Amino acid sequence: MSTRRVVVVGYGRVGQAAVEAVLEAPDMVLAGVIRRDPTQRGELPPHIPVVAEVAQLGKVDGALLCVPTRQVPEVAERYLRAGIHTVDSYDIHGELVHLRERLGRIATEHGAVAIISAGWDPGTNSMVRALMELMAPRGITYTNYGPGMSMGHSVVVRQVPGVRDGLAITIPAGQGTHRRMVYVELEPGADLEAVRQAIVEDPYFRNDETRVIQVPSVQDLVDMGHGVRIERKGVSGRTHNQQFVYDIRINNPALTAQIMVSALRASFKQPPGAYTLLEVPLIDFLPGDPEENLRRLV
Repeated sequence: MSTRRVVVVGYGRVGQAAVEAVLEAPDMVLAGVIRRDPTQRGELPPHIPVVAEVAQLGKVDGALLCVPTRQVPEVAERYLRAGIHTVDSYDIHGELVHLRERLGRIATEHGAVAIISAGWDPGTNSMVRALMELMAPRGITYTNYGPGMSMGHSVVVRQVPGVRDGLAITIPAGQGTHRRMVYVELEPGADLEAVRQAIVEDPYFRNDETRVIQVPSVQDLVDMGHGVRIERKGVSGRTHNQQFVYDIRINNPALTAQIMVSALRASFKQPPGAYTLLEVPLIDFLPGDPEENLRRLV
């Protein structure tokens, strides 16, 4: 089993979990962490390099892009042009196909692979929805998120002018509908109504009922727990009332990072191009010998 040298780009919550997941991977070596300010090491052990540019680390095979979603396209392009495989957890559902096309052209040109949206939704939840649909081609699927902290939505809140810190909680309302509870800690002099308006008009929030609440300390409210319940009621052939449920409760950053690491492993087994998780053979995500995995799992 060959060992791949990989880097973690960004060292927020997902980046920290990604470092742990790489260190536990039997077929990967952590070449280093990329940060805008490499003097900020956080709790990284001293033997792990922290640099500003990937070129400082020598040969690198793959990069885990643990950066805010809206930075992914630009960052991914830069690594793909260097021939480095990339995995991200891009989570703007309506733009996934466009990102796949954009990165696919660059990846193919430079002999690299990009696996996009490799989180748990979109990502593994997309795989579950597809599995349910192949079992019952006709029917209705409901995806109910939460309750829990949405990392992508929270990042958006923290980028709103006047917000010192922010937290977005997803509350399931049933049948695939949700409420967003947004808690903000404001900068001195910031206008709560202006902040609220900026949040509810953002594409991340505009399709859900959203409440914005000012609090003295956001950190007092943070809990990394999240979850999802996916339900489908449909028809197999001509047989009605087929019902499936997938229900998980998770630590959000840890699961996202683990899926990204598994997807990076799979990237080394694909021809150059860009892929979603749905397009990658499931067995390619697993370490070890494929034949042994087949005997164990089939």
